[in-house]
Amino acid sequence: MIIIIYSDTNAGSIVSNLGLPEYSYYFVLKEFRPVLEQLGIVVTVSDPEREVDDIYRSAKAHGESCVFLSFSPPHKTAVGLVCPTVPVFAWEFSTLPNEVWLGEPRHDWRYVFDKVGSAITHSAYTANSVRQAMTPEFLVAAIPAPVWDRFAALREKLSIANYPDGVDLLVAGTVIDSRTVDLSPYSVPLRRYPKPDLVRPPALAKREPVKVHIDGVVYTSVFNPYDGRKNWYDMISAFCWAFRDVEEATLVLKLTHNDVKIGIDNLLENVYKLTPFKCRVLLIHGYLSDADYEKLVSATTYILNTSHGEGQCLPLMEFMSCGKPAIAPRNTAMADYIDSDNAFVLDSNTEPSHWPHDPRQAYRTLRYRIDWGTLLAAYKESYRVAKQDPARYWQMADHAVQRLQQHCSHAVVKERLESFLASRIAMHKRDIDLTSEKVTL
Repeated sequence: MIIIIYSDTNAGSIVSNLGLPEYSYYFVLKEFRPVLEQLGIVVTVSDPEREVDDIYRSAKAHGESCVFLSFSPPHKTAVGLVCPTVPVFAWEFSTLPNEVWLGEPRHDWRYVFDKVGSAITHSAYTANSVRQAMTPEFLVAAIPAPVWDRFAALREKLSIANYPDGVDLLVAGTVIDSRTVDLSPYSVPLRRYPKPDLVRPPALAKREPVKVHIDGVVYTSVFNPYDGRKNWYDMISAFCWAFRDVEEATLVLKLTHNDVKIGIDNLLENVYKLTPFKCRVLLIHGYLSDADYEKLVSATTYILNTSHGEGQCLPLMEFMSCGKPAIAPRNTAMADYIDSDNAFVLDSNTEPSHWPHDPRQAYRTLRYRIDWGTLLAAYKESYRVAKQDPARYWQMADHAVQRLQQHCSHAVVKERLESFLASRIAMHKRDIDLTSEKVTL
């Protein structure tokens, strides 16, 4: 089998595209590739409209089946190709885009699905939304990115290692510590006065990495500060209220964007509003080597998510695969792997929202709003468990590993992909046979 793959962001553009819309599709493609290589010959393309059908025709001439996996949202997926095309996409809202704007019919995702005939998404929640928009029989599979196996070595290290004194990280970027930075310039709205530029220039950051020590009970979140869906204000405000008088509590915010100046200013203005507090808020922006990323995971006590919804959330899946219990809601894609045995589950309720790429920002869908009180309670109880109930903590850690193995291991993903691709190729063959019959008649 020939499996063609595509993502708009690639190895050459990921640094400049970091944090921009759809940048994470590249990371999802990277996770899928090793499993796809067990199923067939993988060919990467950079221009689907020009390259895919030529590869398909060549494969067909040699008696090989061929399928094109487009790691991109449906409205950016090529339609009208001869090769069977499958959008592989993430989505976290209650409805799919079903209207046309700016004269582009692909903004109505039903148009795309009708053209391509199938799809892969990363959660049962989104797969059900696709079936509701199309038909119950529409060929759609819920297949998460297979991240679990990649952390086998780190899981083994964590099972025998202990870091009672914390860890030291080298960050080729910017580190901002609430205990050392002067927050007074952020006491007035950002629009009134320019704020100090705390972001280190890339050349300097690369030449002189910053050393930062992390210890205590550590809560970590990895997110794009410009993505309003991540709901970082509730995350920070509840943390600072819960641990106003607790010096051992640390919140690590690992920021993912190529340019975070404005994002950091917004974060620090909100942190200032919560002062005074004894807990620690640590902002990290910049490159971490694999070894330092492992140290961050090792130092983390809980992985944190307070978003309005997730298409799958790779950081949450990665940390939990390493045995880090979570604080997170059990909705959207997270409902597939978050439960009360591996997480402190946050209550949430739906509220009106808009599709993120809709320039009209018209309310056409629902997202989830976190119950702030349950977040506050989860912080306090999780801290108690970490400090006073190690047996429960390690039970949660073990369950996180087991649940994520069942959810996103290579074995599980391979089985689902094999079944889906067989169905998609069989569908394509039936379509060809039906077309041939019509031509004959």
